[in-house]
Amino acid sequence: MLNVSVAPQSPMCDGHSRRSFLRIGGLGLAGLSVADLLRLDAQGEVRAEGRGKSVIMIYLPGGPSHIDMYGMKPDAPAEYRGEFDPIQTNVPGIELCEHMPLQARIADKLSIVRGIKSFAGGGNHDAYEILTSDPRPGEKLPPNPLPAFGSVVSKIRTVDGGGVPPYVGIKNLHLVLPSLNDDPETAAYLGSAHRPFRTTGPELADLSLADNVTLDRLADRKTLLRSFDNVRRRLDSGAATRADIDSYTTRALAMLSSNKVRDAFDISREPENVRDAYGESTDFLLARRLVEAGVSVVTLPCRYPATIGDFFKGSLDHWDTHWHNFKYLRLMLPKYDRAVATLITDLYQRGLDQEVTVVIWGEFGRTPRIDDTLLPGSAGREHWPEAGFALFSGGGLKMGQAIGETDARAERSKGRPFTPSNVLATLYHTLGIDPSRTFPDHSGRPRSILDEREPIRDLL
Repeated sequence: MLNVSVAPQSPMCDGHSRRSFLRIGGLGLAGLSVADLLRLDAQGEVRAEGRGKSVIMIYLPGGPSHIDMYGMKPDAPAEYRGEFDPIQTNVPGIELCEHMPLQARIADKLSIVRGIKSFAGGGNHDAYEILTSDPRPGEKLPPNPLPAFGSVVSKIRTVDGGGVPPYVGIKNLHLVLPSLNDDPETAAYLGSAHRPFRTTGPELADLSLADNVTLDRLADRKTLLRSFDNVRRRLDSGAATRADIDSYTTRALAMLSSNKVRDAFDISREPENVRDAYGESTDFLLARRLVEAGVSVVTLPCRYPATIGDFFKGSLDHWDTHWHNFKYLRLMLPKYDRAVATLITDLYQRGLDQEVTVVIWGEFGRTPRIDDTLLPGSAGREHWPEAGFALFSGGGLKMGQAIGETDARAERSKGRPFTPSNVLATLYHTLGIDPSRTFPDHSGRPRSILDEREPIRDLL
């Protein structure tokens, strides 16, 4: 199927109609699906030491308990310290929860950042803040939102390698919690070409040629496309250049005519022993395959559905442990521990630890004082934006340390707290991107990718 439509349709934010471009097979060259993700050439410089590097951002939706995982307080009163005991790691002075023994063995490959203070929505489930650093309150996107971290990277960086998308969202952060009313992985004013390529929905299907389209026929269509220059000129609304449209077309064809992208998504190509090591955490394995293939940013939500009984609130599929905090974490933490330790060990064994930064965090921590207000007798912890954590590994950063400290009851950071901006500035640093970069928003006003640009110095 090859068709051209010049009928006006509802325009995208970059001025183009969603249907006013060529379509080949099942792939829309500059409308929905894959072509929305094909980037234009980089608009800015990337420092040489950042070229070729990638980030895997693992999101723990719901707000993981900092005091029960990476910032335990065994000397605090019982109503704070909880039911778990700390264990020693292979780094003297650093302790982790007893239910994360695998990470304890590789703590020299980890850095824990404690006391991260979030701001948005007074503790609402707002992944948008950790993806953009924008602290404006609410669980809906603000009227003129900032673009997500991955979208900024997509806009700035040039990615080589046969049409590999620069920004991939495994699953969909918009769907992991029902209270997220808007997609936090917005490209905003950077344009739809810089949205994440999603592993759910039509995108992956579009990486296969239609049944009646061979690679030879596709090559013929490349010649055919060159004859449509005048058509493309008419389709150009003026918001993009001719070169921009050609870039969309070229990269769409590259993704179709190369096996590299499709193969990266096929974890069955991994040896059985590798797949067995990751167990049910296949998204972690997929993330590793994608950065190996050249993807710059991979995001994925990490959830382990748990059931403790056939009763009200007897099951959970996220980290929002308002009730039965300890019962759920006993089931979830061993699986999480295995996934994290396997991914990081795998990256190190493959020599990717200098090239790939892993960061794991959620939107906030949980109340240090155990609370059963929402479900009496259930020993839960509520939302706590005053002190969360981020776990780093790789990327050429300094490992084997715990940075920052909370007070005796894990309620607040001692000294100035870290913020999501500090975390994102650190990630931009590993990619060689200047966090003071600006881009014009829809009104033409220059907007900084970060307002607070100080990285976490102890990691550098």
